[in-house]
Amino acid sequence: MKHLSILFVSAVLFLSGACHGIPQDAQPSDVPARIWPDYKDVAIPCNIAPLVFQIEDKADAYRCVVRGNHGEALVADGRTVRIPIRSWRALLEANIGNEISFEIFEKNEGKWMVRPSFRLFVAPDPIDRYLTYRLIEPTYGMAGAMSISQRDLTTFREKDIFNNQLDYDRSAGQCINCHSFQNWHSDRMQFHIRQKDGGTIIADHGRISKVNLKADGFLSAGVYPSWHPTENLIAYSLNRTQQFFYAKGIDKTEVIDADSDIILYDPATHRAQMVAGDSLQLETFPYWSPDGRTLYYASAGISRLAPMREYFYGPHYDELKYNLMRIPFNPETRSFGTPECFFDAASSDKSATFPRISPDGRYLLFTLARFGQFHIWHRDADLYLQDLSTGDLRPLAEVNSEETESYHSWSSNGRWIVFSSRRDDRTYTRLYLAWFDAEGHAHKPFLLPQRNPEQNIRLFKSYNIPEFTVDATALSPKDFLKAVQGPAIQAER
Repeated sequence: MKHLSILFVSAVLFLSGACHGIPQDAQPSDVPARIWPDYKDVAIPCNIAPLVFQIEDKADAYRCVVRGNHGEALVADGRTVRIPIRSWRALLEANIGNEISFEIFEKNEGKWMVRPSFRLFVAPDPIDRYLTYRLIEPTYGMAGAMSISQRDLTTFREKDIFNNQLDYDRSAGQCINCHSFQNWHSDRMQFHIRQKDGGTIIADHGRISKVNLKADGFLSAGVYPSWHPTENLIAYSLNRTQQFFYAKGIDKTEVIDADSDIILYDPATHRAQMVAGDSLQLETFPYWSPDGRTLYYASAGISRLAPMREYFYGPHYDELKYNLMRIPFNPETRSFGTPECFFDAASSDKSATFPRISPDGRYLLFTLARFGQFHIWHRDADLYLQDLSTGDLRPLAEVNSEETESYHSWSSNGRWIVFSSRRDDRTYTRLYLAWFDAEGHAHKPFLLPQRNPEQNIRLFKSYNIPEFTVDATALSPKDFLKAVQGPAIQAER
C-alpha cells in the first residue's frame, strides 16, 4: 500500500571497510547521541531487516561506523543511518551470538566529535519472516480506510491481504478485522467483514468462503477467533459490544460487552456448538494451547448484577473484572470438559485478558489492568507472564512502559514477542518486538524497523492484532474481494 510520503530527503553515503571515511582526529564526547527509534542495548533477530534510525542531535555532518567482532566494518554518512540489506545481513550472520557496535561522529564548524558508542546483541534465534496486522485510523465513528497488511520482517516489503477500499461505500462503511491463522501458517486464515457485505472470510488452502456465523440462538456472529493448532476448527467469542465516551479526562472511550459467549465452529460442515455460554459470565478472547487440548479464555462474573446489565454502562463500568479460565478439549470426540478459573484477577481487584500460551506450552502471556477487557484503551494495561510449570507470576517489566501495552503474540519458536504499545504518543498503537530467551527472560523491546524511521510518526494509522506467520499469504486482495462480494454460507447449530 502507499503511505504518506516523508517530507524531506536525507542524502546518505554508504561505505564498507573500516579504513574509509572514519575521522581520525575526532574529539571524544561523554554525552551519548540521541537517536530515533531507540535501538540502544536491544537484542535483535539474526534475520531482521536493517535498523534504520535518525540522529537527533544538531550537526553540520554525521557519520556512523558499525562494527562487529567479525566481518567488515560499515560506514554510513547522513543524519538518517541506513545500511544496505545485503551488507547488513552479512554483518549479522558474521556476528550471531555477539554484539555489534554503533559509533556516531558529528561535525560542527569543521571539527569532528565522536559520541560514546552503543551496542546491540545479535540473538541466535531467528524471527518468523512475516508479520500481519491491521492498519486503521484511530477514529470512533464510521469505518474509514483500513487494511490487513503483511510485512516481510527480513526486508521492508509490505503488501495488503485485503483493503476495504476495494469494496467501500461511504454511506454504508466497511470494517475489516480480527485476522487469524492456523499454527503460524497462512494456508488457513480468516478475517471478518462488518457492515457492507458483512461476513466471516475463511481461506483454506486457496479455497475462500464467506460465512454468516450468527446461527439460530447465538447472540452475535463470531468476533475474536482462535484457530485450533491441528484440527480444522475455530473457537470464536460472540460479543454484544457497545462503545462509550468519557465526558472528561484524558481517556477517550470505553468498550464494554453487554453479553458474550464462546463457540466452536467447523468450517468443513458449517456447524457450530456452544462452548461457554453461562448467562452469569461474560466469556471472551479464546486461545488454544499448543497441543490443542485446552482452550483458554477470559471471563467476568456478573451474578450479582445479572438482571441489570445496564448497571455497567453508568458510573460502575469499572467494576467489570475478568479472570482467566481454561477448559479441557478432546479433539477426537470434539467434546469439552469442565471449565476452571486458573488466574483469579478479580480477587486482586484487577482484570486479565488476551491469554496467549507460548509454543512450548510453558508460559502464559496476558494483559492486566484495573478493569474491563478491551485493554487497548487502558493506560495502566501491562503485559504479565506466568510460568505454567511453577505457577510463578510477574509483570514483564522488561517490556512494559508507563503507557498502554495490549495485544501480543508469540513467534513460532517462542523466542520473540510482538506487542502493541502507545508509549510513543498515547494515541497510536505501534508494534514493538522483544527477544524472549531460553531462560525465560524478556529483553528490551524495539520499534518495528521501517525503511524511513519517520514513517512511524508520519503514518497516521494504528497497528492492530500483530500475528506472526512463517510464510506469506498466497492469495491476493482481488481473490478475497470475490468472496467478500459473494453470498454467505449460513452456519448452523
